[in-house]
Amino acid sequence: MTISYDEIRDFLHSEQRALDDKDYNHWLEHYDKNSEFWVPCWDVDGGLTEDPQSEMSLLYYDKRDGIEDRVFRIQTERSSASSLPEPRTQHMLSNLEVLAASSNDAEVRYSWMTHSVRYNNVDTYFGTAFVTLIRGEDGKLKIKRKKAVLKNDYIHHVVDIYHL
Repeated sequence: MTISYDEIRDFLHSEQRALDDKDYNHWLEHYDKNSEFWVPCWDVDGGLTEDPQSEMSLLYYDKRDGIEDRVFRIQTERSSASSLPEPRTQHMLSNLEVLAASSNDAEVRYSWMTHSVRYNNVDTYFGTAFVTLIRGEDGKLKIKRKKAVLKNDYIHHVVDIYHL
């Protein structure tokens, strides 16, 4: 049976809700142990970088271990890039498209917007995400690959996982 649109939608909403709730351990459960998380940069010609191994990225983790390390640093305040206090966020997902799906995997694309509040300032981040989902051994969906394209022309500070 093909992974349904409703299951995909509910799963992606759950991932974003975990970030808004700062429930990072639950957020990590959405990711496969070999998942890739990539936020490419815009180059000087207005195109996206294409290779995270040889070009600049805003964020790049080639496996879940890197994402787990980032979460550890946020939770233990051991990061020079961490935001204290952590911002309050509200994620919104729209224009969800299932590009391909089978019983074990799916390719999806969606638009996203995140409002972030910190020190009485509101920042808005927006973009498009391309996600490969797989069905894990436990039968639950997992993110195998996520590429989040940040479309903001100007950002005021370091972008972190909870902004995307």
